[in-house]
Amino acid sequence: MPQSAANTLVVLDFETTGLSPNQGDRAIEIGAVLIEDGVITQRFSELMNPGFRISRFIEDYTGISNQMLSDAPPCDEVMARFARFIANHNLVAHNAAFDQRFLDAEFAKIRHRYLGQFGCSLLVARRLYQAAPNHQLGTLVRYKQLPTDGTFHRALADAEMTGHLWLAMLADLKQDFGLCSPTFELLQKLTKKSKADVPRFLSQHAVKV
Repeated sequence: MPQSAANTLVVLDFETTGLSPNQGDRAIEIGAVLIEDGVITQRFSELMNPGFRISRFIEDYTGISNQMLSDAPPCDEVMARFARFIANHNLVAHNAAFDQRFLDAEFAKIRHRYLGQFGCSLLVARRLYQAAPNHQLGTLVRYKQLPTDGTFHRALADAEMTGHLWLAMLADLKQDFGLCSPTFELLQKLTKKSKADVPRFLSQHAVKV
């Protein structure tokens, strides 16, 4: 299987009605950016109607109201469009286990399967930025002084910030370890290394790129 470049992929973020699709929760917003050769080239952002009212907590947390969702297209329509947007690209999200659960659940409802791999910017950041106070997205945005309009918990804004974080990590891999063109697969392997093993692992691969 050919290796894929880490600088070309789709970064995504969901806002949802709750924490688990297994408990009946649904997506209410999807935001994503397409990164090609290290540059954000396209964006995707849509609200979607889950078919039931969302809680006051979710309204307050996201700023997405039931009135906004009442005019939104159903999840199936939005996810079909999103499937075309991601095509066969690899995917990245911050705390990816959460977003992957919802992506898989929503795609299952429209009988779609994506072919790319799914990576986690949170796990990569834990290895590269071990001195950060924590590895929440907002903390890392401040820690790395990344571009932001100050909006959090809306899907496109979070996807954009995660995209900038991903690009910052690629830049730091180049500057600190001489990894000019790391593969997506290499970053996947990095997330499985202990923090103490990170410098040795990356130094080993510096001569191979």
